[in-house]
Amino acid sequence: MTVSNPLVTVVVAVHNGERYLRSALESLYAQDYEPFEVVFVDDGSTDGSAAIAQAFPGIRYVRQENQGLAAARNTGLSLARGELLAYLDDDDLIPPHKLRRQAEYLVANPDVGCVLGRQEIRLEPGVDPPAWLTRDPVFGDLDGIPLVSAMIRTELLRDVGGFDPSYRFAEDRDLFVRLRERGVRIEVIPEVLLFRRFHGENMNFRSRPQKHPLLRSLKAKIDREHAASDDERMAQ
Repeated sequence: MTVSNPLVTVVVAVHNGERYLRSALESLYAQDYEPFEVVFVDDGSTDGSAAIAQAFPGIRYVRQENQGLAAARNTGLSLARGELLAYLDDDDLIPPHKLRRQAEYLVANPDVGCVLGRQEIRLEPGVDPPAWLTRDPVFGDLDGIPLVSAMIRTELLRDVGGFDPSYRFAEDRDLFVRLRERGVRIEVIPEVLLFRRFHGENMNFRSRPQKHPLLRSLKAKIDREHAASDDERMAQ
């Protein structure tokens, strides 16, 4: 039986995000979709993030010692009650129809496990775009399709083990490598579903590792494929 309006869990994982958090949550609570729940994971904040979050009605607030974004998102995943799951960063905004468009798409396309949307980059006054910020070859958008725009079937996300907390950068890319490896179908809704604020203090805005962690993720994928082939040969 297909549920026409499945529960969506939105995980907001935050470490010292008070500067823009209120506007991010206001955009989330302005959604025209029901039902959804908000799981707020406070990853050891020492600023006013907790007070801002707990002022919003019905928010499920949980605090943990600082463990990094991937681990905080996994905490949210462990608490999710929704059939579908989405994420929102504390310095981003979403349009009012974001959850509805993605939930409707996944309901209408049961063979799709994850759906993404386009983004609009918003540079704060006085902030110059970083050198690595280029345009997507398909849509022409700055920085391409944002993986944080995803809505994913919760069961699939749990099946692949969520995010790898050993990644402090590109943990979302590693996740998508593993989703693809499992044969999860991923599609893009060709409309803006995320407004990303670039303010110069974003995680990894300026300091990006010389060796992109995606290389590590791809190597791990190849290693798993080789191990599976060895197991098959030994079983014959």
